[in-house]
Amino acid sequence: MNYKTLISADTLKHHLNDSNWIIVDCRFALMNPDYGSTAYRLGHLPGARYADLNRDLSSEVRDYTGRHPLPDINRLAKQLGTWGINNHSQVVAYDDAAGTFAARLWWLLRYLGHEKVAVLDGGLPQWQRQGYPVATALPKIKPAVFRPYVETYAWLTAAQVRDRLAVKTLKLIDARAAERYRGEQEPIDPVAGHIPGALNRPFNLNLKANGTFLPAERLAEQFNALLHNTRPEQTAHMCGSGVTACHNLLAMEYAGLSGSKLYAGSWSEWIRDKNRAVATAC
Repeated sequence: MNYKTLISADTLKHHLNDSNWIIVDCRFALMNPDYGSTAYRLGHLPGARYADLNRDLSSEVRDYTGRHPLPDINRLAKQLGTWGINNHSQVVAYDDAAGTFAARLWWLLRYLGHEKVAVLDGGLPQWQRQGYPVATALPKIKPAVFRPYVETYAWLTAAQVRDRLAVKTLKLIDARAAERYRGEQEPIDPVAGHIPGALNRPFNLNLKANGTFLPAERLAEQFNALLHNTRPEQTAHMCGSGVTACHNLLAMEYAGLSGSKLYAGSWSEWIRDKNRAVATAC
């Protein structure tokens, strides 16, 4: 069986020794970039590799980009091979932030045409709550070859977002906290507010109190109510830099609402151009 959205700790535990299953630790902290690699060295799921959001899952920030530009395709494909991931691997990504960063790797792999990738539901906290082991030993990795088959239409540029909003052919969903969306506070980016016409759905609404995802049926009800009959293919997700937006993409996919897109640059790219409109309040 292939896992393409979420996977439970129980299921993953039974596949720890499967040679074609690759686990990737995606822990990160925006305000402490060294946190994830340090936490990984102190303890991780057995056999897990470590993927750094800044170094591995993003490219260099430039004057015209957001805070986490999409990585170069060829460089990412080479890194996936270095981790032992090939085109037939079942990949499982996890973090300790309810999938916030793991969903980025999930989306990137799908963008490269690899569907056999899932996020560990509840992440490391759920794994440990169930009494499953962690390790400090680094995995022995057999390098592989990963060939990307890019899904060209998986993401939108700022110009595409602007133009499609103007003709009302796009439903844009912002995954940031409500106070950031409304422009009441902005702890990260230099400009507060949101893209005019964007709807707000903070990604944490996808979760139960314990950090695992809501049932697929519940998520489907909530997203359908938000979309008002807009097809998933006419929906795009954004956030501050294109990372937590992937959480809403994952939630929709898990809910059976396939085909939504990512505005990869998100808010931190949008505000680079002072000619782009900014809205506050609701």
